[in-house]
Amino acid sequence: MRKDSRLSRILHAIIHIHFLEKAVTSEKLGKMLQTNPVVVRRTMALLKEAGYVTSVKGHNGGWSLIKPLSDITLFDIYKVVGEGSLFTIGLTDEHTNCPIEKAVNSSLDGVMSEAETLMLTRFKEITIESLAKNFEGESKV
Repeated sequence: MRKDSRLSRILHAIIHIHFLEKAVTSEKLGKMLQTNPVVVRRTMALLKEAGYVTSVKGHNGGWSLIKPLSDITLFDIYKVVGEGSLFTIGLTDEHTNCPIEKAVNSSLDGVMSEAETLMLTRFKEITIESLAKNFEGESKV
């Protein structure tokens, strides 16, 4: 089962841009994230559309933050990513007439919904600035 690491990668990019304090090219971010610059551009375009970054073309160009990290929450970035499922655990739907499957799915769905609600509530409380502060004593780039 493949993990969806987009949220983590976007946070990684945003915090790098913050610490570099200058425009960062898609190529440089691609190297930092170990991904193709095209993937970076697509991802950063989502952040630009949401009003968190801007881009400048040409020499000394690149991506820059336009909103302070204190004004951006983990939930904000989660919404940019596309609000996918937080869990890779899925419910089976192969035997929809089976009473055992129905009971299991009902129980799992309730627990996962409760956990997701709690997690998203917490995401709204965590600023990206608070995540960035975890790195203040370490090498930033």
